[in-house]
Amino acid sequence: MSSFASDEHFVDITRQDRSAPLKDQVARLFEETRDDVYRYLLTLGLHPPQAQEAAQEVFLRLYTTLRKGEEIQNPRAWIFRVAHNLGLKIRARQHSEEPFDAELGAQYASRSGTPESELIDRERMARFHTAVEGLSEQQRRCLFLRMEGLRYPEIGSTLGISASAVGEFLRRAMVRLKKVRDE
Repeated sequence: MSSFASDEHFVDITRQDRSAPLKDQVARLFEETRDDVYRYLLTLGLHPPQAQEAAQEVFLRLYTTLRKGEEIQNPRAWIFRVAHNLGLKIRARQHSEEPFDAELGAQYASRSGTPESELIDRERMARFHTAVEGLSEQQRRCLFLRMEGLRYPEIGSTLGISASAVGEFLRRAMVRLKKVRDE
């Protein structure tokens, strides 16, 4: 399932799919959402091994919460809120922060083309990553959560800000990114 999965699907899993064992429900959410959570944790500055462990911890916490009988209205928003808080704690404990490596994005892009087009693509990605790094922390967080498919109110809930503030952070981020794109 894509990162833009409908919230109704997630709500169905936790509310209406009571016939499936709880561990199967959480396992299904894990399969559908773990990559999105992992990528978001990377955007918070976690090193890949810590991001992977944190993503697993998020789903363990989900299982524990549901097992206690607590009902989660919006599991996707809940998962990202827990990932956000946990990621910030882990990042604070990391001894050193390394900026996002623009070459990492190039590793995931499996385009085959001419050396010239690959160089142009790498330069474009480097400019884009530099522009993203130039955004404020809140702008980056809002942007990454929006890319994961969360709505403004869900992003606001995750970050502890209003939906209108989310909109303003995203608007400012888009203005800066479009300026870089058009250069």
